[in-house]
Amino acid sequence: MRLGVLVSGRGSNLEAILRAIATGRLACDAALVVSNRPAVAALEIARTHGAPTLLLDHHQYPRREQFDTALVGALRAAGVELVALAGFDRLVTSVLLDAFPERIYNVHPALLPAFKGLHAQRQALDYGARVTGATVHLVDEHMDHGPIVLQGAVAIAHDDTEETLTARILAVEHAIFPAALQLCAEGRVRVVGRRVVVGGVLPPLPPPMLWLP
Repeated sequence: MRLGVLVSGRGSNLEAILRAIATGRLACDAALVVSNRPAVAALEIARTHGAPTLLLDHHQYPRREQFDTALVGALRAAGVELVALAGFDRLVTSVLLDAFPERIYNVHPALLPAFKGLHAQRQALDYGARVTGATVHLVDEHMDHGPIVLQGAVAIAHDDTEETLTARILAVEHAIFPAALQLCAEGRVRVVGRRVVVGGVLPPLPPPMLWLP
């Protein structure tokens, strides 16, 4: 399956995806990596792994729909079948959603539907949660809202800071994002209403991570 990855920043989840492809854990070709921001680390990571890259500056488009139209054109020209939002900081519109129905995946650093939006790790700490984690979900027209594909749980320690918690959640993101994309590549993801049904057996996660399919 030909994969397009949308990025905006440092690219750690992009690197996890590209490493999974390189080691055979993700049966996809990195068809195109698109950044909406210039000079981000993610673009250099893509080039290091030999993935085609494209800068599509969103500031050049007055409306979100215009940007997404250009984005869809670039993804289709590259033959993309599956899209991953790996630290992409733009809300997408129906233009992109309609072009790739149930084929756009995002990862969020919380156990959705809890702690949506920015600074999810800080939200979990401020709320006094004992458990948080990461979620891979299908993207819909609302922020951090689409059907959940996979989740990985992380216990919150009494002395956790936002930085230490972020680092542990990020490790889970790097594990579950490629795994969720692989489930899609294998045709094991089925959407029934608001619920995702995942077929087959999930691969093991290293402790203390925990699947929540």
